[in-house]
Amino acid sequence: MKGNGFQEERDQDNTGVARTSSPVLSEQPPTYRSQKTMQPGTPALRIPVLHENNNHEEKIIIDRRRFLTNSARAFCGVGLLGLGLGLHSRKALPAQALRPPGALPEGDFLAACVRCGLCVRACPYDIVKLAEPGEPIPTGTPYFMARSGPCEMCQDIPCVPACPSGALDHGLTEIDKARMGLAVLADQESCIAFRGLRCEVCFNSCPARGKAITIEPRANPRTGMHAMLIPVVHSEDCTGCGKCEQACILEEAAIKVYPLRLARGAAGEHYRLGWEERNKRGEALVTPDAPHRYHLPEGMEYEHAGRGLIREAPFASNPLETLNKGGKAP
Repeated sequence: MKGNGFQEERDQDNTGVARTSSPVLSEQPPTYRSQKTMQPGTPALRIPVLHENNNHEEKIIIDRRRFLTNSARAFCGVGLLGLGLGLHSRKALPAQALRPPGALPEGDFLAACVRCGLCVRACPYDIVKLAEPGEPIPTGTPYFMARSGPCEMCQDIPCVPACPSGALDHGLTEIDKARMGLAVLADQESCIAFRGLRCEVCFNSCPARGKAITIEPRANPRTGMHAMLIPVVHSEDCTGCGKCEQACILEEAAIKVYPLRLARGAAGEHYRLGWEERNKRGEALVTPDAPHRYHLPEGMEYEHAGRGLIREAPFASNPLETLNKGGKAP
């Protein structure tokens, strides 16, 4: 037994080479440094001399504590970063950014999207991109820009089945039913069709030409002779692919594709159109046999021939008196 607190044993193996067994913690109590071993004038202290095994265990405890502390800091940092990105995602989506076909409404899409990038990999035309940090789009989410690269309207829609989380609706099987956005003629003053020049580029580039975009002739107030061929967008057939915006010949496109939440208004449920309600019920929109009821002043009637509101009786002999009473001079 040695004074350093360890018991050393040497055994002789078959080869005749001495080997030392593992250190065994001695039952000897820790020794203390006396005042004689200290510098002169140092107060008398009893400082325990830790054994080697105790030092090893203490080092393990310190390393474990440091590891747990650093891990907790890392998790907190990642959590704060995710929280910041989440808050940024809730409010940041530029008007030019469009989601791939089949995307859920923006709030549901951000909640469901796992930022895996599989839809980007599935796009054969490299149109869909993943937003990078610093861009005004929620980081890691897929998008495309109509002006630089519109959707090519793949018939098999490969990006939709590639989505593992359902952020892209797997129920979308026909690309013509996709609603990625809505084309809007944002600047009629810049559109050369409204200046009397023939263009029709957006009409000809539309995959649903004749349904999503039609051309309507209007009188030219400047010349009074030539018709203006005006593009008109029909929301019920527009897929929001963005081909019209890309094809616009102007330096800044006059026709733009916006997300549906920005492109469309909402009248509210309290607005009801009688003819639409009758149409939903399958009733006739015109009932010629129904009597017309008008709340008109006494002695007045409404003529359907075109003159409008007239009197049943002729005017009085004094025109000024008739006008003062709210009538109309003959």
